[in-house]
Amino acid sequence: MAAVFFVAAFSACGAAGGTADGGQQTSSRGGLLGGITGKLGQGGVKPTVADPANAPDRDNTPKVLTCETGSKTFSGNGGTVDYSNIDSGYIMAKYAGSNPKIKIQITNAADKNTYTYDLTPNADFTSFPIQDSGNFTIAVFTNISGDQYSQACAQQVTAQLTDQLQPFLYPNQYCWFTDSTQAVAKGADLSKGAKSDLKVIENIFIWMTGNVKYDYDLAKNVQSGYVPDVDRTLTTKKGICFDYAALMACMLRTQNIPCKLVVGYAGQEYHAWISVYVNGQGWVYNMIQFNNDTWTFMDPTFAANGATGDPNKNDGTAYNPIYYY
Repeated sequence: MAAVFFVAAFSACGAAGGTADGGQQTSSRGGLLGGITGKLGQGGVKPTVADPANAPDRDNTPKVLTCETGSKTFSGNGGTVDYSNIDSGYIMAKYAGSNPKIKIQITNAADKNTYTYDLTPNADFTSFPIQDSGNFTIAVFTNISGDQYSQACAQQVTAQLTDQLQPFLYPNQYCWFTDSTQAVAKGADLSKGAKSDLKVIENIFIWMTGNVKYDYDLAKNVQSGYVPDVDRTLTTKKGICFDYAALMACMLRTQNIPCKLVVGYAGQEYHAWISVYVNGQGWVYNMIQFNNDTWTFMDPTFAANGATGDPNKNDGTAYNPIYYY
């Protein structure tokens, strides 16, 4: 098998991956959501969502989806991929062998967009997201030397998602959680009394704003392949933007609010943020951002008017999403 070369991309946000996927740049606006955008656009943290007194109670019990293996697998040279639940929006993979550097690639056959992940040798199955329906090539690679890798096993598979939102409710390598994850319990605690998804989003956002600090030391020393640990971020109350996004995504997903962990560029900076799905509004893109030491709850159009210090202020296109996890 011919050698494949991997070039890892990383920055202070600690993310690495493959090619761009052309994600949407739009954001929902108007109504209650527009009001939140305006009031919190400059980093404010005062509550602005008021649930109607007669609104029905929201079920704020944590809902933790579990990734499972099944009977649909392929393997070779130590690598094993389980795609039994690909229609639910994820696959699982593991490597058993002596090679210390393993990668897994997921390539969409339609547009050739490729996601590349590190796979920990001799560990349990790890979950990776499948964001769309379609045909995919999934391949495991073992290191030869330097940045050269050889294909261990590969197969083309087809995904027919039963629910387009499901991939963003499940845990995955970059946003991992279980029933015993402390961040899940914290999200439930912050959601107490909230009668709407918007109130849950705001409560969690305000807690993050007031309690989690940016870790400049980690930002200076983070290595390619960095993976967030939501409970570590919760306990230490510090992290880089990748950690902020993963922790908030965990809390929202386990409150049954679909949440995309997004990695891309804010101006020239490699960056991580989230996009949320709000009933009646749809996907809200590029609304919650983190810029080194300031959280901003924002709409890109609002920022384009110069109300924040974000690089979006010129024409609303500075935020460029590349990967969705």
